[in-house]
Amino acid sequence: MPATIAAIAAALGDAAPRFDIDLLPSCDSTNAVLLARADAGAPSGTVVIAAEQTAGRGRRGRSWFAHPGDSLTFSLLWRFAPGTAPAGLSLAVGVAVARALQKVGAGGTALKWPNDILKDSRKLGGILVELVPGAPHAAVIGIGINLHLPADMPADVRAASAALRAPGETTDENALYAMLLTELLATLELFATAGFAALRPEWLARHAMQDVPVLLSSDFGAPRAGICRGVDSDGALLFEAGGRSERILSGEVSLRPA
Repeated sequence: MPATIAAIAAALGDAAPRFDIDLLPSCDSTNAVLLARADAGAPSGTVVIAAEQTAGRGRRGRSWFAHPGDSLTFSLLWRFAPGTAPAGLSLAVGVAVARALQKVGAGGTALKWPNDILKDSRKLGGILVELVPGAPHAAVIGIGINLHLPADMPADVRAASAALRAPGETTDENALYAMLLTELLATLELFATAGFAALRPEWLARHAMQDVPVLLSSDFGAPRAGICRGVDSDGALLFEAGGRSERILSGEVSLRPA
C-alpha cells in the first residue's frame, strides 16, 4: 500500500502530533532537502519522505538510489538540547530501525558498524546522520530500506543486498513508516537523556560481527586484519589486532568479515 500522509498519521495515533510529515514524489536526496529546511528553521520532528530519490547519499560519498515501490526512503530532523553529544547517534538509530523491522516481521535483522542494517548477512538498509551546520545539537537522520531488489540491479550489488519482501509480496508502507517513526521517537528521547550507553547492550545483542575476524579498510592504507570486539559507550568500534585493542572513531572506514 503506497504511503500517504493521512494514513501514516492515522497509524501513528497519539504520536502523530510529534511529527510534521511531507511526502515528495521525487527529490535528489531527502537529507539534502531536510538540511536546507533545517537551516531555514524547520522544527524538530520534521520528516521528508520520497517515493523516488535520484541522488541519494550514503556513507563515504556512495550513492543510494530509491526507485518508486522498491525502496523506503526518508529523513527525520531531530533537535536535541544544546550541549547534547551526538556520539553514537547513528548506532542508536540502528537499534530503533531493527526494533521496528522486527515488529513488522522482518526476521534475521542485524546491525553492522557504523550504520548498516543487515538481513541474512546482506545489506538491507543504511543510515546517514548529518549534523546541521551551525547547530551541532541538531541532526538530520536519513534512512533507506530495500523493499524489493530492482530487476536491473547489477549482479554484484544484488549478491550483497537483501530486501524486506520477496518478489510479488507487498508492504503496507504506511504501517512501516509509522512503526519506524514510533521507535525512533522512543529511542531518540532515551538518547537525549542517557546517550548511546543506554542502548549499547541492545546494539551489541544485534551486532553481526561481534568477536569475529574482520578486515578493517580505509582510504589511507592497506586493510588490517583483527577481531571486532564490539563498540564502547560512545559508539566507537573496538578493534583488536596483535594483542592490542584500539578505538576506531571515524566512520570513513570499511569493516567486513576476514
